[in-house]
Amino acid sequence: MNQKGSRRLRERLNFSLPLRVRARESQSHEWTEMTRSIDLTPFGARFLLRHPTERGRLLHLTIPMPRQLRCFDHTEPQYRIWALVRHVRPRPREGDDICFEVGVAFIGKRPPESFLRDPTCRYEPQGADAEGMLAITESVVERAEKTRLHVPAEVVIELFDDASSSRTREETVTENISPEGAAVFTTLEIERGRFVRVRDARKPDFALIAVVRARPVGADHIARLHLEFVDGKWPIEGLG
Repeated sequence: MNQKGSRRLRERLNFSLPLRVRARESQSHEWTEMTRSIDLTPFGARFLLRHPTERGRLLHLTIPMPRQLRCFDHTEPQYRIWALVRHVRPRPREGDDICFEVGVAFIGKRPPESFLRDPTCRYEPQGADAEGMLAITESVVERAEKTRLHVPAEVVIELFDDASSSRTREETVTENISPEGAAVFTTLEIERGRFVRVRDARKPDFALIAVVRARPVGADHIARLHLEFVDGKWPIEGLG
């Protein structure tokens, strides 16, 4: 294919097609959401989601993709393909409703074995395969030391249900907190990889989406949720 034709294949086409997104958020929690594409290429797509996700996660998409844009399954009525989340941008909120613009890159017909073992794995690009799709490798997460305030800030933890609205909630306090994350005491059984909404009990209108990175139990026999904020930073001025 000439350079002009190759470039045209990679241009984003403004196709608004129905699109089913399926995600394994943790070992036991899975959700499915119907949406529409904003644009498409043979190698990726952009769409809106009501469910939270994060950069580096894998999603499974089902799309009635035009056959000339497919890399495989040209005769199937639906194109089923795995995709890597490359960016997530929060859209303006209306009340408690949340919405994210998500951009993904297609990785192929099957996920890596590591995903089957642990759906909370995050991945990063590693070149392209023979068909031009993105090749991926597991992310090496380097945790930089952040200054955390060891203060009992009052927060409300809300767990999202399958409809992407938050139902289960708990009023609690932080063990420590920084702009990027927090450790909060909890009685909730929430798996690593799940997404929660964290509200500031002093300012209920302020909330951030966070992902649960761990749920250790301390020497005091109290569980903590180790949270990383994924759609903003927590204001810690005045907490010390």
